[in-house]
Amino acid sequence: MCGFVGDLLIRNGSHLPDHLWIQTLEAIHHRGPDSTGTYKDETVRFGFKRLSIIDLEHGDQPLAYSKGRYHIVFNGEIYNYIELRSQLIQRGYTFRTDSDTEVLLALYAADGKNAVKQLRGMYAFAIWDKHKKELFCARDRFGIKPFYYLKTDERFFFASEQKSIMPLLEQISIEQEALQHYATFQFVPEPNTLTKGIHKLLPGHTLTVNADFCVQIEAYAERTFQPRSGPTVTELANQTRKLLTDSVEKHMRSDVPVGAFLSSGIDSTSIAALAQQVHPNLLTFTVGFETEGYSEIAVAKETAKALGVKNIHKVISADEFIQELPNIVWHMDEPVADPAAVPLYFVAQEASKHVKVVLSGEGADELFGGYNIYREPLDLAWFKKLPPTFHAGLKRVVAHMPSKLKGRNYIIRGTTPLNERYIGNAFIFSEKEKTQLFRDYDRTKPYTNVTAPLYEQAKGMDESTIMQFVDMHTWLPGDILVKADRMTMAHSIELRVPFLDKDVFAFARMLGQDMKLSHKTTKFVLRQAMKDLIPANIVPRKKLGFPVPIRVWLKNELYDWAKQLIESSNTEDVFHKPFLLQMLQAHRDGHGDYSRRLWTVLTYMMWHDIHVAKRLISTHQQKDAERCKTLAHF
Repeated sequence: MCGFVGDLLIRNGSHLPDHLWIQTLEAIHHRGPDSTGTYKDETVRFGFKRLSIIDLEHGDQPLAYSKGRYHIVFNGEIYNYIELRSQLIQRGYTFRTDSDTEVLLALYAADGKNAVKQLRGMYAFAIWDKHKKELFCARDRFGIKPFYYLKTDERFFFASEQKSIMPLLEQISIEQEALQHYATFQFVPEPNTLTKGIHKLLPGHTLTVNADFCVQIEAYAERTFQPRSGPTVTELANQTRKLLTDSVEKHMRSDVPVGAFLSSGIDSTSIAALAQQVHPNLLTFTVGFETEGYSEIAVAKETAKALGVKNIHKVISADEFIQELPNIVWHMDEPVADPAAVPLYFVAQEASKHVKVVLSGEGADELFGGYNIYREPLDLAWFKKLPPTFHAGLKRVVAHMPSKLKGRNYIIRGTTPLNERYIGNAFIFSEKEKTQLFRDYDRTKPYTNVTAPLYEQAKGMDESTIMQFVDMHTWLPGDILVKADRMTMAHSIELRVPFLDKDVFAFARMLGQDMKLSHKTTKFVLRQAMKDLIPANIVPRKKLGFPVPIRVWLKNELYDWAKQLIESSNTEDVFHKPFLLQMLQAHRDGHGDYSRRLWTVLTYMMWHDIHVAKRLISTHQQKDAERCKTLAHF
């Protein structure tokens, strides 16, 4: 696990000055503190930060192959590299290391662009073909690992994190459409970023820069669902168990200790139970909050005891929460206003004291239908039996009902088409609310610019599966996997997600609605698959996520901090601050729960103050700056 930067010169460009190159590379020191490597020729320059996981002695990068023709920087893990290595040896290819990096490079030498279709893992990489003068880059099919890039008249620059690219910009300008989408989704949907000029390579895509400096982006892996009927519940449950067992075994390939995050839900519990069969002395990690009702520690401790594994846990205080927020926002790279990032940061911090690799349950909900909201189409099914004229009449009636009247929202949802009511797991500000929030709101850039193409692609699927599809292309890569990568990398540990496996997805995408949402539950077939391996009380347990008490704290412990940040943040040209202060006061007075909307704005303000206005410096950022000065001196 690691991080990289790369600089491909266009025509008669020149390499970055050494002090600027050091700054771009040291910005991701946390991704690989074990060693630093570089490669440079007249056209390309690679920089690499390594966290040693596999082949500790010979796995340094950038790595060369075929007498120096190919050079690679690679962030991630290829879980089927042992099998691929054996196949390549049979084809006549030789190896000097035991690393998955060399296997990947040899596979590219053998099969070119088709190499990515054979990979089972999480990855972002760049390969330089010195003979063809061609750069080939790719990102894994789910977007577990990040890949940012910037193309100018002089260069094509790419990196594992955006903060490595921002120093190259003369001025940081905010992309208005991306900002408006952020206010809706609580993250910026890919491939855009908030920073003009910087983009993300989409999951399941390759990017090639040829000798003529033309950039070509192509998809190589679909993330679609094709539900079908056939096998029985028992057969599908057995297949689920078999595939997950195999995935966990492969995800535990490591030369360093492996642990697992453990909450109170079936996802992390399933992974921990399967991992314990591979390593009986598995360590598990859990965090919670002091506030009553916002901790999963008690359940996690009971689960760990039942599984026969040790649980290490930590209670997060409000003071710690506030103290670490600047570090969390800086590491996040882009504002992601998911409060669950905070406990993830702290559980990764705790795990880093004991292990270098942790397993987690991300992706189970998107693959197996785990979010409670996916049951909504079933609950609203009777509305479809009513003629459209009834829908219009009900809407007129409900418009005159008191907003807090029981059943009002149910009727609104039932008479609203799916593509108008569902944009993903978070729906923060409506378009109407954004006219009050932003000083320069652009009506031509609504959130439907993001969702409409997805609904078009999902035509023909049942509504619950459409919701999965939307989340697979927005929520999963834009929120879930961003915070998972950044919060673990902040503490220099590698997160692995066995549910997000090529073979597991190939199976899960075929599951019918009845195998996901039967018996008034979610993830039905997964629960059936794991019911005799995990504690009985976890099997039916509803999803909680990482509960975070921001609703409570913004009324009390965080109120003064939030008020001061709104007033002092250098964002007067972006937001109507009186509107936000009124919202904060209304939340404190109990006139409504505005915590998620406030948190979305507060997160952006902190990001802006750190990266744009540069009036706030995190302690981790300060350490990187000091290291850059030291390296530049030598």
